[in-house]
Amino acid sequence: MITIFKERKVVSRLLAVLLSALLTVPLLSSCGGGSRSANVPPPVDDSVGRTVSDRSTQPEVKKGLSGGQKVAILAGAAALYYLYNQHKNAPQEGAQGKYYLSKNGRVYYRDAEHRAHWVTPPSEGIRVPESEARQYQDFQGYNGRSTGRDLSNLVSLAAPGL
Repeated sequence: MITIFKERKVVSRLLAVLLSALLTVPLLSSCGGGSRSANVPPPVDDSVGRTVSDRSTQPEVKKGLSGGQKVAILAGAAALYYLYNQHKNAPQEGAQGKYYLSKNGRVYYRDAEHRAHWVTPPSEGIRVPESEARQYQDFQGYNGRSTGRDLSNLVSLAAPGL
């Protein structure tokens, strides 16, 4: 009978060591080097309390419309798409740099630490010459309209493989 207890002790010790090793595997695997994208911090949502106002790319518009100077107000999706088109080929990073179109139909830029910042159009809208704004007339927010396309279906048309 003494040998039976010794066998049980050995088996239970081996089982305890095995279970302990299995419990440490997830802990040790999470400490690995990982991929390069794991080093990128999560996106920052600047839309709460702050808007990106891009005054440098907006044309100067006189108060009161003259006969030859008609403007359209772009807000919502139309304004986001306008800002994206103005900044998509910019060489530098940051709020005045390159803008990207996300898979979920939002526009963002990356700061110096490669953190994504969501872009929110100005609440008062963006005044754009009517001739330049025509390409945005199908989008929500063109001259105050609440109907039209948003940017989520634009992403699926631009990148059918994604």
